[in-house]
Amino acid sequence: MQSQVVATLGRQTWLDRPTYRLEHALTFAFALFGRNRERVANAMHGTWLGHPLHPALTSLPTGAVATSLALDAASALPGRAEAFRGASRTALTVGIIGSLGALASGVTDWQHTHQESRRIGLVHGVANLVATALYLSSWRDRRRGRHVRGIAASAFGYGITLASGYLGGALVYGSGVGVDRSGAVLTVDRWTPVLPVTALNGRPQRVEVDGVGVVICQNDGQVLAVGEHCPHLGAPMCDGWIDDGRLVCPWHGSRFACPSGEVLRGPATAALPSYPTRIRDGVVEVRGKNSPAVKAVAK
Repeated sequence: MQSQVVATLGRQTWLDRPTYRLEHALTFAFALFGRNRERVANAMHGTWLGHPLHPALTSLPTGAVATSLALDAASALPGRAEAFRGASRTALTVGIIGSLGALASGVTDWQHTHQESRRIGLVHGVANLVATALYLSSWRDRRRGRHVRGIAASAFGYGITLASGYLGGALVYGSGVGVDRSGAVLTVDRWTPVLPVTALNGRPQRVEVDGVGVVICQNDGQVLAVGEHCPHLGAPMCDGWIDDGRLVCPWHGSRFACPSGEVLRGPATAALPSYPTRIRDGVVEVRGKNSPAVKAVAK
């Protein structure tokens, strides 16, 4: 039943128009940061963490609001109502602040999704926005002494948060959003010839070593070997290019340092696998580690 709901949401093509408009609004919003645009985007993606920031931030409002509801239940105890109500409002405040942070990081990641994932992500985000609005309403009611109304609003909002969390889980586990999509890692522990140096024509070249795709390219005369797919959404890095010493993803513009594969610009957060290379007798050789089998086929 739940999977059918997710699949149905993914087929709602009428959601495409509002997603395009929201994407344009986000592009304009990030442009307002000027030269700091890339730095802000990297912070929101979680490039500095090595994994997406959004999942980490979502745990804060979820836990804080759950704590608030638990304190609401405890406020029914005789003689401790005021103390528990104050603590509950404080926990709810933390939840609201956390919700705003999760929203900012979430839309930053969302703008680089496509088709079904983008539609489901839009519903996920709108649901969280509605839940946050209910938390704000609850906080205001509590401050004005309308505690029962405030408790009802936050409880309803938390139910929406849980339903939205299911959609978020479907995006991660079903569509692989935020998951390292770089694929299999080369573990061959011997130098393996892959292609002649003369085959490098200024563009990345895909080869296969022991069944693992590897992309070979040149930067300032140095030969590099990296993973076949971008860690973000699996873009083919053989379609990418090198710009100012950085390997660029062809789909969303993630940039990786040459030759380490370190992420320099999101939306990717995981490093691109990088392998040692050498040239012998005019042939590029690649090595991984810890695997006895070697088989290379140039393509």
